[in-house]
Amino acid sequence: MNSDDDVILRRAEDSDARAAADVWLRSFGAALPDVRRAHTDDEVRDWFSYVVVPACETWVAVAEGAVVGLLVLDDGELEQLYLEPSWRGRGLGDRFVALAKERRPDGLGLWTFQVNDAAQRFYERHGFVETERTDGLRNEEKEPDVRYVWQP
Repeated sequence: MNSDDDVILRRAEDSDARAAADVWLRSFGAALPDVRRAHTDDEVRDWFSYVVVPACETWVAVAEGAVVGLLVLDDGELEQLYLEPSWRGRGLGDRFVALAKERRPDGLGLWTFQVNDAAQRFYERHGFVETERTDGLRNEEKEPDVRYVWQP
């Protein structure tokens, strides 16, 4: 089994979009099985191909030639951080958060779903502070969410 040391973090290329989308799909399904997805698998893949990778600062984690994680930054927002389910709990998320803080030294904000206790614990462990909770009516999934902010 690979260790986290065998993983390279690099900027995503257009050719990484589908693999990144597939990690997103598997990770979302594993972490949030009861959250309604607002888009089909193919719509998610198109979104990564035509919006996320070309328009946002997208990073991928690569192990043995395969994408195993992704980080998406857009201005001061940590928009996406998803890992292949088998890579959770192995330090890769920690590396992505460190990279995000390095890339956005003035601070970061993010949203996560209220039902995602693991994500909330993860971000709190990394110094993010809860600033707001909503009923979810402003997100596509219509799922209650929570806002976190990190300030250096």
